[in-house]
Amino acid sequence: MPHAIVPLKNRRNAKSMRRIMTDAELKLWNELRAHRLMGLAFRRQFPIAGYIVDFACPSKRLIVEVDGSQHTEDAQLAIDEQRRRRLESDGWTVLRFWNEDILRDIDNVCRHIVITVGLATPVGPLNLQEEQHP
Repeated sequence: MPHAIVPLKNRRNAKSMRRIMTDAELKLWNELRAHRLMGLAFRRQFPIAGYIVDFACPSKRLIVEVDGSQHTEDAQLAIDEQRRRRLESDGWTVLRFWNEDILRDIDNVCRHIVITVGLATPVGPLNLQEEQHP
């Protein structure tokens, strides 16, 4: 995969964000890091297309975002939608999960991720609010 030039400011911001992860981000990272989830290689606080995404699996072109309550505000919804469109136009799939879903039901979150990348098939409903998530 070719590497894009990442501005120094974005690199610094990403590095800083890795040190101050939320509880939900930390819980998900503990499931994703070191190829723990079905051998998938994830990066955290990863710069892509001028944004810093929470988690990215470059080999599967998958981005996983972890959202708190600020993502329910109209202004933030518009920003999130613009960001999603930009990332998807570059060939990425973007999944968004609420902090609460990760903290309450990490197994279903991980199941949703592996289903999305085609490493598992859905059996029964996913008990997440992701379908209602903007």
